[in-house]
Amino acid sequence: MAHKTFVLDTNVLLHDPNSIMQFPRSHVIIPVAVLEELDKMKKLPNELGKNARDSIRLLDSLKTIGKGNLHTGVKLESGAVVRIQPEVRADYKYTFAMTINDNRIIMAAFLLHEQGEKVVFVSKDFGARIKAEAIGLEAEDYENLKYNFESIYKGIRRLDIPKHSIDEFYKDGHLDMPDLHSHPNEYYILNSPEHTSAVAKYDTSRQRLENLIKFPNIWGIKPRNVEQRCSMDLLLRDDIKLVTLVGPAGTGKTLMALACGMKKVFDDGSYSRILVSRPIMPLGRDIGYLPGSKEEKLLPWMQPIFDNLEYLCASTGGESSDTLKWVLDSKKIEMEAVTYIRGRSLPKMYIIVDEAQNLTPHEIKTIISRAGEGTKVVLAGDPTQIDNPYLDKDSNGLTYAVGKFMEHRLYGHMFLEKTERSELAALAAEIL
Repeated sequence: MAHKTFVLDTNVLLHDPNSIMQFPRSHVIIPVAVLEELDKMKKLPNELGKNARDSIRLLDSLKTIGKGNLHTGVKLESGAVVRIQPEVRADYKYTFAMTINDNRIIMAAFLLHEQGEKVVFVSKDFGARIKAEAIGLEAEDYENLKYNFESIYKGIRRLDIPKHSIDEFYKDGHLDMPDLHSHPNEYYILNSPEHTSAVAKYDTSRQRLENLIKFPNIWGIKPRNVEQRCSMDLLLRDDIKLVTLVGPAGTGKTLMALACGMKKVFDDGSYSRILVSRPIMPLGRDIGYLPGSKEEKLLPWMQPIFDNLEYLCASTGGESSDTLKWVLDSKKIEMEAVTYIRGRSLPKMYIIVDEAQNLTPHEIKTIISRAGEGTKVVLAGDPTQIDNPYLDKDSNGLTYAVGKFMEHRLYGHMFLEKTERSELAALAAEIL
């Protein structure tokens, strides 16, 4: 069987610098235009710059880990052959502006196609894939670092058991279930034929279902449905170091994370402070284009967090403005752009990353790997609402984190489906 030739677009290497190594027993082609784009981006002080540098370093190191050279091809242990393609088909019958790098990359793939190779053009750019297919090339998305959002782990499920087992659970506060095949920290809605019910969390180390943490209203709020109740249980448990909350707008993800963080920092003293971060480049715009200091630049992006803070402070009773001023003056809440988390060590902090669906898997890794001793990380977002042009509901960092962590005891997840913001918000989430 003839080998396949995969031509990689620049955005594939920026999404995953190790993508070059992910095509065993195939030819992997990097057009010169891709190298030129990587070279332009390598000085950027963000994740794109880092991935560009990593990609260039990996290409440079191939000659030491494989056989051959980048002109004729470096053969790797996986059977893959990697080479640079300097030539493009410039005299195609349709008009392609060769001053546009995307066109040069596509025409490099087309030249190989005309030479008889079985070419697959790989790109994260939907528009580029359509253009490639329009001239007869096979094109596909980069499938590594992806999990199917439609079959994503929910974090909660129903379990039918006899009534006497539910009675035993209420009496003892736990129920031994050694034969239950469960993910760590998975939640269960227990139902009996007699219509009795209970909510429990599974402890894999003890192989039993356990009661949820009992708590009063937290900073004036309380859960309105079972999913929110389980979410707040995850957010309050210090032994669970990473929590992901996935769901549409209005399900309470950010508000619950912030309320539980306020309780753990201000009331319990379990963490030194709260760090709240959001992606700053939903459409590729950096905060450097906005006037003022870093704090002033962050204000428009962090306004949803301030809205939630004001709501929590108002819910506690008394003068909300005084409470909010006291909270902000305490210096126990820090707002930071995701861009500036790299390189920091963050011990004993309650970290909340909002709109995490706009982050790549590598950016999620960067954030989680910053967690120091005693730190808890909460990732919240809706993978169906993505602003990043090169991510989708399957390839974003939030979905990827759920898929990679669901079997680990330090991790908990909840998929929230019911919108509680307002009747109008719930209707919009359902019909729009």
